[in-house]
Amino acid sequence: MKYSSVALLTLGVLLAGCGGGESAVDGAKEIPNRFGDNQNAFDDFSSGSTGDSGSANGLEPNQIRVSLELPRAMAPGGEATRRNLNIVTADDVRVYRTNTSGQVFDDVDYRQTPASDGSRVITFADGVPLGPDVIVEARYGSYILKALAADADRNVKVNPFSHYLVDRILWQDYSTLDLQTVQACVDNPNCLNKYVWGTLADQVHDFEIDIATGASLNQALDALEARADFRQFVQSMASYALLDADSSGRISASAADYNSVFFGLELGQTWRESRVSGAGQWGVRFAQEKPLAADNAAFLYPALTLTSFDAFNLNITSLASDIPYGRQTLIHGFHDVSGTGSPEAAFFARNAGDWGLNNHSSAPGAATLTTQAPARLLAGRTLYQTITGRESGVINGWTRNPYFLDAYTSQPLNPQAGPDRVLASYFTAGKAIALSESENQLTRGQTLEDHYVSVFELNLQRPGEAETDLEPLAGEEFHHVYLAARFGNGQPAAFESGHGQWRLGSYGNQSLGGEASLNSFTLARDGSGATGASRQSTDTWNLLNRQSRLSNGDRYMGRLGLFRTQADRRPAQNDPNFGQPDLGIGATTPNQNLLAFNLNDEVLGSGLMIAGKKLTQGELKPGRYRLQGAFVGVTPDDNRLYHLAGAELLLSGGTARLEGNAMLVQHSIRQNRVTAPAATGLSVTAGYISNPSGSVSITGADITLSGFYTESGDQLFLAVRDDTGPEQRAGLLLATLVEETQRP
Repeated sequence: MKYSSVALLTLGVLLAGCGGGESAVDGAKEIPNRFGDNQNAFDDFSSGSTGDSGSANGLEPNQIRVSLELPRAMAPGGEATRRNLNIVTADDVRVYRTNTSGQVFDDVDYRQTPASDGSRVITFADGVPLGPDVIVEARYGSYILKALAADADRNVKVNPFSHYLVDRILWQDYSTLDLQTVQACVDNPNCLNKYVWGTLADQVHDFEIDIATGASLNQALDALEARADFRQFVQSMASYALLDADSSGRISASAADYNSVFFGLELGQTWRESRVSGAGQWGVRFAQEKPLAADNAAFLYPALTLTSFDAFNLNITSLASDIPYGRQTLIHGFHDVSGTGSPEAAFFARNAGDWGLNNHSSAPGAATLTTQAPARLLAGRTLYQTITGRESGVINGWTRNPYFLDAYTSQPLNPQAGPDRVLASYFTAGKAIALSESENQLTRGQTLEDHYVSVFELNLQRPGEAETDLEPLAGEEFHHVYLAARFGNGQPAAFESGHGQWRLGSYGNQSLGGEASLNSFTLARDGSGATGASRQSTDTWNLLNRQSRLSNGDRYMGRLGLFRTQADRRPAQNDPNFGQPDLGIGATTPNQNLLAFNLNDEVLGSGLMIAGKKLTQGELKPGRYRLQGAFVGVTPDDNRLYHLAGAELLLSGGTARLEGNAMLVQHSIRQNRVTAPAATGLSVTAGYISNPSGSVSITGADITLSGFYTESGDQLFLAVRDDTGPEQRAGLLLATLVEETQRP
């Protein structure tokens, strides 16, 4: 059994302070930290924090604080807190060591002291445990719940979420060998993954999942089990903890900064509008450059920073992200809006101007860069809460659930460089909550929205000392794929996926002319149902090199504009560097082989476009690919959002097999009901064709995936089309090689 020391606390400080130079870390530094002994998060909503309000303030390094939270029917006299739980004072608390069979070993040396707020402070003679083998058990009447002692912030909340980790993961999913593997890592001073279980024990409390008021403990556990996003997160983290010290590498550079292209596709439920309360709601989120001053003197650019350093004989990779984003939504309800007594389909759109800018940001934290080729970046990530609308009639508090990051990273070009791309897709849910302000504190009120978001995040490395020059791209050709949504233009909702070619023309004045061919599939929804239509067209896609305004001057650092006729759609300003191109804003890798853009266009819609340089002698590698991404499904009765998590694409001998699981969010239109993410299986067998230019097509009986692969032959970008019915689907997928040897 291994315990922590002051070294673990110092490591946390190092992780929070690494980085520099107008990176994502700098943005994270500006967000205030939250401290307090045991503040009830229900009464103190704050930006720059996660949903869990715990901290180690007032504790010695060998101490933890223990509090107990129960479903309301189990403790009706308790103090209300978030997630529909009540805080109570435990009748009894004990600590013991366990194994995967749930046996109890009373050999942990500890003492406990009651605190004035009803919590207990546990002092360990040998330091706070790091592994999942030490349990804190709290009793209230006849109810007994458990938690791990190894909680990263040492503020141990014993509740159904913590009990789930012990009962459903440690005692049911883990084998004896699994626990031995984790404990071996804990005992190895060079194994960073010893901290994964403590991180997981802390992060489950950042999930905004309400436990039913009348739920028993088993019913609460079953409800968490049914939430595919929660289940996938804890399973992924528990598997992540099994990586040994030899599985962890580091980026070659001490720090690498990336431009982030971010797109979120959401389906949820809203109670904002009384006329259509409880209606379903589509939404899109897209990265934006955030002006920090009215005169364009400073900007916050969407960014990711990776940093590697050594501490206490550990090779540590830390990452932080800060992404301003815009949002558009479409409410789809089935209500009696006209007052005739007959419910009918109702649509209400809100554009980006109605919402203003928000932030998708995470604190610096440790990650594992695997040593396999190609390497993957693995981490459990928590996202900060944000607050908008302080000057309006309704203050909005935005919560975001943690997610498991499983990102592809490219092979660095030289020993001094970091990977030129970090590519990922992940799922996060959350809420918008009405807040009331009193005595400088914000208290939670009515839930305004539940939202479920499938995220694409493409992080493309900035060029370093050199500046981006687009002139070498004159005359080049690219493959492209895209996914975009349009709300309120003709049809109330339309989703378009497409692929094609993009040829760039002559260079001049930091821009290139360009023409794109588009093979598109548009899935449209209106009050009478859904239609799908394919078409071929051409469009003008001009490319612009955009300057970035930094503290040391303006630089071309890989940020791009995409425009049809206007490099800045604001005629009065006409600023190609800091304006708003009429198609979108994006970024490029330093070698300009991969480009990505956030589309924000009245014709195509708001979405994501990815372009890869056309190859001459390309070769797509067979093997096992991690498949990530999202697609929209529409039937006469339902709207559906699928997020692929744990799915694989196997390519061998001209046959493609898509297998695994997806998360499904379903909006039943006439019932005005949106169901939280549930697991659903995927199984497709199809043929595939790739050619040396980089294009690839996968065709099955009811689905077609079309797109391109990159020069390294281990990344695929695919547009999804399914027009067979009764469910029609459109989407976008990323496939990245997991292992280079072909499976039988």
